[in-house]
Amino acid sequence: MCKAVLMDELVAYIRQFPEGKPLSGGTYDSNLSFVQALTEAAKLVPTAVVLASLPESEVEAGSSRGVAALKALEKTFGRVQALWKPVASEESFEIVRRRLFEPIRDEKARDAVCRAFADAYVAEGAKLPSETQEGRYFDRLCRAYPIHPEVFDRLYEDWTTIDGFQRTRGVLKLMAKVIARLWKDNNTDLMILPGSLPLADGDVRNELTYLLPPGWDAVIEGDIDGDRAETTELEAKEPRLGQVHAARRVARTLFLGTAPSSVSTKSGIRGLDRGRVLLGCVQPGQTSAVYADALGRLADRLHYLKSTGDKTADATRYWFDTRANLRREMEDRKRRFDEVTDVRKKIEDVVKKVYSGTPLFDGVHAFAPHADVPDDSALRLVVLPPEQWFMKDSSHQPTDAALEHLRTHGGQPRHRANRLIFLAADQAVLGRLRDATRVAMAWASIVEDVDEGRLNIDQNQRKQADKEAQAAAAVLPRAARECFRWLLCPVQDDPRAERPTLEAFPLNTTSGTAGGEVERVCRENELVIEAWSPIHLRAKLKELYWKADKLAVGAMAFWEDSQKYLYLPRLKDREVLASAIHSGATSRDFFGTAYGQDGGKFDGFQFGDGDVSVNDTLLLIEPEAATRYALAQKKTIVVDLPEGGGEATAAGAAGRSRW
Repeated sequence: MCKAVLMDELVAYIRQFPEGKPLSGGTYDSNLSFVQALTEAAKLVPTAVVLASLPESEVEAGSSRGVAALKALEKTFGRVQALWKPVASEESFEIVRRRLFEPIRDEKARDAVCRAFADAYVAEGAKLPSETQEGRYFDRLCRAYPIHPEVFDRLYEDWTTIDGFQRTRGVLKLMAKVIARLWKDNNTDLMILPGSLPLADGDVRNELTYLLPPGWDAVIEGDIDGDRAETTELEAKEPRLGQVHAARRVARTLFLGTAPSSVSTKSGIRGLDRGRVLLGCVQPGQTSAVYADALGRLADRLHYLKSTGDKTADATRYWFDTRANLRREMEDRKRRFDEVTDVRKKIEDVVKKVYSGTPLFDGVHAFAPHADVPDDSALRLVVLPPEQWFMKDSSHQPTDAALEHLRTHGGQPRHRANRLIFLAADQAVLGRLRDATRVAMAWASIVEDVDEGRLNIDQNQRKQADKEAQAAAAVLPRAARECFRWLLCPVQDDPRAERPTLEAFPLNTTSGTAGGEVERVCRENELVIEAWSPIHLRAKLKELYWKADKLAVGAMAFWEDSQKYLYLPRLKDREVLASAIHSGATSRDFFGTAYGQDGGKFDGFQFGDGDVSVNDTLLLIEPEAATRYALAQKKTIVVDLPEGGGEATAAGAAGRSRW
């Protein structure tokens, strides 16, 4: 029969005896001698056991007297001790499970849940840690059920490296509070995963943070869990993430697996890779993609989450720290830039680069006042400033700003208003562009300060700053193109209208180049004409120029008018008109040509010959009048010449044109 002697709180008892002073319970030395004699006697009895529980660290031993008692007792028991500890982590699973849960009565239900997890892990394949692909992982799930093995692994492998965290009692105390909170919240998780830990609960949070350095409460409340946490806000904006609480689950998993590294470096390489994070979140019926998406978004958003490299790489490791990452510094700097000066000027520079060299246009003017837009024959694209935004079906329209450009050139009236087309921002996207601009400027200022020695950061943070600055700068051209997506064309169908209107055309912001898209819209909607048929030229001349008392008009007069008046076609350049004239001159259907008019006579008259020079003297003659003039030119008078001579002809008076 085995007899056991239990000796608990032995250090607390012995440390009470002062040095050399006898008490009713003996002295300090007599008690140590008693323990030594007891252990030696028990050693001689095969069926006797002395079970002693000693503090794990000097901190728990208390005063210097307690530390001395601990060392003396450790030496005494060390001579005859047989240490007991779980031989495998699975035994720890069993101890905790039995202490916190009743015996499992429905083993088939347990096996079904564990099998569902194991099958889900196999389906995810290489996205999860390699041990999940082994058949024995199912056995681990069954032994730990209803707590996931990953919870135990993190507690026993990571948290036990913290001085003062008790391997059995600490885990039991923590999990008891976790289970109580989950029970009150009617949690429906199939197993208690790292992502299930209710860190928003004060008791659970305090149990996890009391051995951690100060600052972790702010990390949890700001980044990880709670009504004011960034994760909660992200899930509210993204229903896909909110349906499974993906952001909070990812953040909880990262906290459980990485917070101990802020105290102890015994856990090895810092942080969790993507596969380990997904393992702490995914349940049967879910895909890892939603959690991977959440992880990527959190890496861009959270202030205390750090990483080793590119967030798209599976090997990148993530961890939480009480020291804010550069994102917090960036957020602080975003607020330093003035909206009217700094942000607006940066947007202006980006817009100029995006739309510079746009085909069809000889010049692009971003946010330029009307005095800085030349009044000449060149075709120009005027990008209106952000405050002159456009929104379809909105009462706010940038008409006044556009009309000011059309009417005025500095202090003088504008003479060539039909050479301007406008580009305006979409009000719905303008806020995103301004925010992206602030982000890019903030990251750029951080990199600049690091280069100039005004900001000291470690190598990993330097790499992060460079990468983020490049990424933010790359976003700006896309954001500018998505924002400035309304092409506004001045229109005046009725020459007698008091003021023109602006016709809006949306630009496709996802295909081709920004300049190429502007060119496409202008061409397809004939906002700018690159090739013109002589039939359209004849129609405009007949409508507006040829009258009963004026059947010829100067070609260059029409070109000058087409630059001034919005009811005339907007030709790309003078060569478009010249090409239409050359094409029309080969036929008698459109107009006749001449290079001058003296009364009723045309100099250099041609009709249907096609050989014409488009210059400042060229006249375009109404086709019926040109027909009559050509017939009159053919009528001649034949006279007899003296004998021996030839024939001579002269135009008869009756054959002269009188118009």
